[in-house]
This record gives sequence, structure tokens and C-alpha cells, in this order.
Amino acid sequence: MGISVFDNSNYSPVGDLVVIATCFVFIILLSTAYVSQTRLYAIFKAIILTLTISGFAGLLYHYGIIKPELFPIPVIYAFRVIYHTALYSNLLLYLHYTLQVLRLNGQKYKNVAILSFVMFILLCITEVLGVVFGFGFSIDKNMQIIRGFDYFALGYILFVSLILGLLIANMNRIFKQIIWSVILSTFISFMLIIIQTLHGQASYTTVTFLFPVIALMYLIHSNPYDIEIGSLDLSAFNDYVNYYHHRKKVLVIMSLYLWEFDGEGKKYPHAVQEEIRKFAGEFFKGANLFQVTNGRMVLAADIERNANYDHVINLMLNAFQDIYPKYGHDFKIVILKSMAEISEHQEYVSLIKYIENSMPINDIHYFENDDLVSYKRHRFIVEQLEDIHKKRNLDDERVLVYCQPVFNIQKGSFDTAEALMRIRLPEIGMIYPNEFIPIAEEQGLIHMLSLIILNKTCKSISKLLQDGYKISRISVNFSIIEMRDEDFCFDVSKVIKDSGIDFDKIAIEITESQNEEDFLVVKEKIDVLRQSGMKFYLDDFGTGYSNFERIMELPFDIIKFDRSLVLASTEGSKSEKMVSHMARMFSEMNYSILYEGVESELDEEKCLRMSARYLQGFKYSKPIPIEHLKEYVGKTA
Repeated sequence: MGISVFDNSNYSPVGDLVVIATCFVFIILLSTAYVSQTRLYAIFKAIILTLTISGFAGLLYHYGIIKPELFPIPVIYAFRVIYHTALYSNLLLYLHYTLQVLRLNGQKYKNVAILSFVMFILLCITEVLGVVFGFGFSIDKNMQIIRGFDYFALGYILFVSLILGLLIANMNRIFKQIIWSVILSTFISFMLIIIQTLHGQASYTTVTFLFPVIALMYLIHSNPYDIEIGSLDLSAFNDYVNYYHHRKKVLVIMSLYLWEFDGEGKKYPHAVQEEIRKFAGEFFKGANLFQVTNGRMVLAADIERNANYDHVINLMLNAFQDIYPKYGHDFKIVILKSMAEISEHQEYVSLIKYIENSMPINDIHYFENDDLVSYKRHRFIVEQLEDIHKKRNLDDERVLVYCQPVFNIQKGSFDTAEALMRIRLPEIGMIYPNEFIPIAEEQGLIHMLSLIILNKTCKSISKLLQDGYKISRISVNFSIIEMRDEDFCFDVSKVIKDSGIDFDKIAIEITESQNEEDFLVVKEKIDVLRQSGMKFYLDDFGTGYSNFERIMELPFDIIKFDRSLVLASTEGSKSEKMVSHMARMFSEMNYSILYEGVESELDEEKCLRMSARYLQGFKYSKPIPIEHLKEYVGKTA
């Protein structure tokens, strides 16, 4: 940003030529690279445009002064007015750019906007009137320059002072390093003008307007390309989708997921990167490539520019199948067109992940309407779970406690039960654990649900005891994920304590983890909570890899044999012996054995022969609302 000085002998076209060339470089970069299509970016492009105009006008104006025979005097005046008006416009746009960055609004924004616009109009009018009436710049009959008062210098000082004042007064609104970078680049421009003036120069006025533009390009509009693979990031993808959505244009979107490279710090091999680069540039016109997660690439292109997109997709898939044997990395490919309701919420990555979850490995899926219906159901469940988590209401009516009575063989009665979670949502109705628990665990929302179940279970136990029913305890399931939280023991203890029941009326069920860190965490949590009298169940024993050494190190009270072991025991005497020996071994080590999934008399007879202490399954009861548990447990004498 600068003050023009008019001297025939002290002007060199180098400065204006550098500005023009640099602006054209900016235009090339901005037209070939991806930049977020925001209001800020629109102002930035206008700044570059006015700077380009001022470069051309300044060049012609100064040449007109040096060689007045080139142009008629009115044309020289016109070049001067265009030159200064373009620079005034640049200052005005730069000021409004600053207002956008600082996110000023309300009366303060309005006051500064009005003031700057009035300054701009007055300076432009003064520039014209000075030429018309001769009190500013003019050329006499002898082709001598009459300088008059330098109104441009005044306008420059006013605008720069206002911009710097705004930046300094609102430094707390944005990242200070950015503020200082803009302030210092503007200050350097100002100092260059002073040096130029002291040396009677006029060559670098327009150049000084270029420095802040370079600073803005680097700090705010820098290109987010990954140099190695040529992809943009998730933020750029969301901006890209938003840009086309607001212009009511449709995109074709292709997602490639290589799960082998999904994880923090993992990168595609160089050979794979090279293949991805080829696919991104050789098929669709004007396509952009985005790496939205580690291991997941998305290619998006405007359908208007690719009317034969179906044919192009087939070509890409054929090419992909040709090179797949060369690398052999497992994949999932999802192909879809952009949709308004997904674009509005910027949910394509979530939608793609949702579809991938039900896809087999090495499969290609074309999006269908049923996918959208099921995804909307999934999204609604997520929203409801988030709302439950946010409200932290331990009595939330959407979370229901069911239970399954457990038969105590020694007592010959039902004196325990397992609490089971259900969710009932508006518009959907009842939702079962196999659908919502994986979502809750993935989204980090499971712990609040478990605490609600624990709270309602405690209240039900309290009510049963008050009404004279005999209930030894009810078990509640918690996930390993929850136990990693350092506040786990406090949260559980607080709920039980606030309910007023004894801690031994609650048991916690957990599933074994193969992770060494999880093992240590679980051991620590069990040791703390057992001191209060709580019991612990090892759930789903027999469903996967079981480390007997670790099980022995954890102070469980009850081992729950999964139904798969009950079924295995019926396959022959050898299988029954194996299950029976395992159960007897645990019993001799003072673990109680609970068999799940007992559905028939035959199942029951087998379990009784295999050291059973407790039996649970449909033979006795399906899951019931916990309020109905009193129909199974007896009353005290």
C-alpha cells in the first residue's frame, strides 16, 4: 500500500510490471488450486483484481507523464483517476476483508463500514474534481506537471490508520500470530513508501499494496494439497460440497477405503500413492481428490462437466480391477451422487462409513434409496444418544431397563437377574442393544446409558426390598471402554450410594479384553469396587480367545459360560467333557458358574451335570421389564 509520487525522471516500470505479473500468478494458482469458496475468498479475489487494474493503470499513467505525446492529456487524467480509484478500492476491500476476519458485527461493523465507504466516495470525488478544477494534479499548456495537494497520500494514511487501528483494537479475536503478520506486512509497506518518498521515487507505490496480499494468501488462503498424493483434506471436502450445494449442482462422489492404512500415522506406500494420483487426474474433468480419513480417499466431480459419468465410472472400475492383483490391498468402494439433505449437514463421510460397515471386503457398492432410509434412522439414533448424553438425566424415559431372571440352583429360586438395556425413541419405537450399543460405543456415548441403567436398576432393587421381595443382586453390563475412564469408579459408586441400597446388591458384568493395557485398567477398577462389597461377572466366556492366566489374576466371582459352550456340550461326549472339565476347574477355584442361553430341558440337564450354580435363558424367562421381576422372585417370610 503506498502514496504515489509523480516525477518524470524517477519512475521505473519495474514495480508495476512486478505487480501485474504477480497478480497473474495469483490468478493462475487460484484457478488451478482448490481454495475454500467463502465470502472472505470472494473479497480476496476482488483485491487481486483491483491490484491488477491499478498495475496496468499506473503503468499507462506514468508512461503518459514521461512521454505525453503518447496520449492526449484527458486520457492521462483518466489513467490517473483509474489508477488512484483502483488503489482506493483496494484499500476499501482490504478494510472490509479485515472486518470479516475479525468477525465484527452489529453497530460497530456498521459504523466502520459506513465510515470507510464515505471516505472512499469522498476521495474518488476529490480525485476527479482536483483534475477538473486544477486544485490537484494537472498538466499545463507547456506539458509541465502541477502537483497541487496530494489527496491520495491523505486517503492512504486515513485507510491504513483505520485498518491498523481495527487490528490492534481487536487482537484478542483471532490468533495473535496472524494479526501480527498482517500488521507487520502492512507496516513494511508503509515504511517502503516513506523510503521511496525520501528518495523522490514513484516506482514502487503499487508494489507496496502487494505485500499484505501475499501475507493473506499464505496465512488464510494457502493451498491445503498433500504434496505426495495430491489430495485435499476433510475441511476442503466439506467446503467443496457446500460450494456446489449452494449453487444447486450435483456431484458424483467415489470413495475408496483401504482399511489396511486406516489408523493414526499410517500412510499409503509410494506405489499406491502414484496409482491414486493417476486415477484422480485421468478420468473425470475438473475432479478433486480428498483424503477424508487415513485410509479413505474421496474423488468428487461436477456432473455438469462430466455428462458421461456412468461410462467414466465403469472405465475407472475396470482400470482398478486390472491393477488390483498387483497390490492386493483389501478395499471397499462406495459410489453415489450428492444429495441436498446430506450436503446440508456435511455428512458424506458418516454416510460412507455407515454403508461400509455392512459391506463385505473387496466390494463395490452403488448407493440406493434404501441406504438413505436406513442411514437416516441411524442418524436419528445417534442424535438421540447424543441428546441423552448431553442432558445427563439418570431418569431419562427413553432408556428402559429390562431384565432376565437367573435361577439359583442351590436355593431353587430366582434371586438374581441380569439388567438389560433397551431404548424407546419417538417415531422409531423400541431399539435393541445389537443396534444401538455399537453406535454408542463408537460415538463415546455408552457410559451415560450404562449409568442410567445402573440408576434405574438400583431404584428397582430398592422398591423390591421395600415391598418385601427377596433379591440377592442384579448384574449390570459395563464395557471395557467405560472402565478406561479415570472417573469410572466414582461414577458407579455415586449412583449406588445415592440410591440408598447396599453395594452388594449390584454386580458388574464385563467382557474379557486381549489388550494388556485394558487388563491392567480392569484389574485396578475391580480391586477398588470390590472393597465396597460389589461382585463381578466375567461375561461371554467361550466366545473368543480366553487367557486363563489373566482370568485367574482378576478377582471375578462368577464366570458366565456363553450359549455357544452349552451348544458345544451337546455335540458329543468329547465336547461335553471339555466344557465340564473347564467348569469344574473354575468351581474348584471358588468361581461360580452361570450358564447363559438355557432354552430347553436338555440344555438344563447338561448344565446341571457341568458344575452349574446359576442358569439363565428362555427356558425360564425371556427379557422382561424390570418392573415384572417381582413375578419371579419370592417374598421374605
